[in-house]
Amino acid sequence: MRAVLILVATVNLGCAAAAQDIAGVEDCTKTAGLDRRTGCMQSNVNFLQRTMTRNALEAHRRLQAAEGEIVSLRAAVADLRHRLDELAAARKADEKKNDGKNK
Repeated sequence: MRAVLILVATVNLGCAAAAQDIAGVEDCTKTAGLDRRTGCMQSNVNFLQRTMTRNALEAHRRLQAAEGEIVSLRAAVADLRHRLDELAAARKADEKKNDGKNK
């Protein structure tokens, strides 16, 4: 919470144009009155918190989807390795069988 407040304060105190570069964040430097300015900054803090929460949830959802895909890919690789081992074993058995016939 403090980090967000510091970020908003920095954006608002640093430069009026900088606050306008963040969509949804209001420029509180031109607001008259301490109560209105405080309310404006609190609104910015709330907006940024909601945005951070939404982004964190989206990142978590993407991470879970990626983890699920990784699990399925690992299973597919394990299945392919098993099939490859079976084919190699069958090939060796065929070679031994053919070597015995040729002698």
